[in-house]
Amino acid sequence: MVEDDATIRYLVSEYFRRVGYEVIEAPDGEAGYRSGLEKRADVIILDVMMPKMDGFEVCRNLRQQNVTTPIIFLTHKGDERHAVAGLEGGADDYMPKPFSPRELEARVKSVMRRSGIIKVDDVATGKIMRGGLTLDRDSYSVLVNDHTVEMTPIEFKILELLMSHPGKAFSREALLDQVWGTSYEGYERNIDPHVMRLRSKVEPDAANPTYVLTVWGVGYKFNDKI
Repeated sequence: MVEDDATIRYLVSEYFRRVGYEVIEAPDGEAGYRSGLEKRADVIILDVMMPKMDGFEVCRNLRQQNVTTPIIFLTHKGDERHAVAGLEGGADDYMPKPFSPRELEARVKSVMRRSGIIKVDDVATGKIMRGGLTLDRDSYSVLVNDHTVEMTPIEFKILELLMSHPGKAFSREALLDQVWGTSYEGYERNIDPHVMRLRSKVEPDAANPTYVLTVWGVGYKFNDKI
């Protein structure tokens, strides 16, 4: 998230963290350029007008260094020149200000689908398939090796979030916030019993999980080796 306006940067970054993303923040163009080179991001959200190096220069320099990470420009509403210049300079999409974080998330998911980070088939059908598990958002059901298993709403949301981001470690606090849909004010270990019950339903051996893995000192992740 490359944005010199501290308020916008904070609000957007916190929103994305709460819905399960890891966010790297940069307050100006130079810092954003360095992060774009050094970090392995899925998407770069890039403001146009910034100190030290504007968004156009950041984008152009990254593309010259063969960085293919999808880039979404943040432009001012009605300023089509910036939008066109950004797309011609190598950006993948643009988002006019002001915007809601939810709108921006939709753009992020869109470029992730186009770049292959999210499987198009999974999005189109409402299904996520990993190993022997199939989660169907439309029918609100889960299949384990083609056998339906009953899920509570909380278990379903936990599994959906983890399966949507294989390999990404979620803190217990982040899982609770996402599952309850708001900031959760309680003991973060309250998520553990739900994960244990989830494992008992989907794992071949709940004591040695294959799908939902523990990240010690952090929380949980879905096995990205499946």
